[in-house]
Amino acid sequence: MTPDYLTLSPDVAEAIAANAPIVALESTIITHGMPYPQNLETARQVEDEVRAAGAVPATIAILEGRLHVGLTRTELEALAQAKDVMKLSRADLAVALATGRTGATTVAATMIAANLAGIGVFATGGIGGVHKGAEASFDISADLMELAQTAVTVVAAGAKAILDIPKTLEVLETQGVPVIAFGQDGFPAFWSRESGLSAPLRMDRAEDIAASAMMRARLGLPGGQLVANPIPESDEIAAETLAPIIAQAQAEADAQGITGKSVTPFLLQRIFELTEGRSLTANIALVLNNARLAAAIACAMVAQD
Repeated sequence: MTPDYLTLSPDVAEAIAANAPIVALESTIITHGMPYPQNLETARQVEDEVRAAGAVPATIAILEGRLHVGLTRTELEALAQAKDVMKLSRADLAVALATGRTGATTVAATMIAANLAGIGVFATGGIGGVHKGAEASFDISADLMELAQTAVTVVAAGAKAILDIPKTLEVLETQGVPVIAFGQDGFPAFWSRESGLSAPLRMDRAEDIAASAMMRARLGLPGGQLVANPIPESDEIAAETLAPIIAQAQAEADAQGITGKSVTPFLLQRIFELTEGRSLTANIALVLNNARLAAAIACAMVAQD
């Protein structure tokens, strides 16, 4: 029975009833990632990629105090133009529901909602992680802890390149999260195919990733999997090109005293400006690529069930 705070879109409700493959999608990329109408166009593109690969998209958001798993075209358009939208992680989710707010879900909140609806695969851009200077600020994304406790396979282009990637991988290892690079040995860094670090695990087939998730469930292991899917070669920005740009953006954030949830949006906006828009073009390409792989994994899970 569907909980009273949860609304399933007609497409998602039908897919759940039919045990059809479903891919969860986050909504912060719509409300906090880019301006209207580009945000709406990108959201529709991502959903279309999931459908073309044989699965049903389930974009997740809170609309006026109800948790929506799957948005209709009208709801998606309204969210793309909404103002004063909360950015929701694990800590904010219940408050937004209880107070009737509208909110967009981060990786952690999307995982929680997907799990509540029985959806086991989620496509995003990049996960949050350990911020540079975290040894002083303790700024570590809730995404990492969510991966350790919520049984959803998350397909991302690695961790965002603005983060301290070595520390991010260390925290994931400590939390017992499988980190699986898809089709290569190196761990990708969002806009770049390589971070210079090896991934703990490698898999080359969606079927193997699906089988691994199902085996974790059989073993009773908590948590999900992180599938690090490198951006297509034609769309990447080389790590050596980005390094000085990221350093400049980080220095500006430090000088302005920007902290907490404001850090990531500030850095992404400055990197967009300093790359003259190339970072956003790459971001869209990697999200579409992740949607395709997530759909393949979801299809494999249904086939193996």
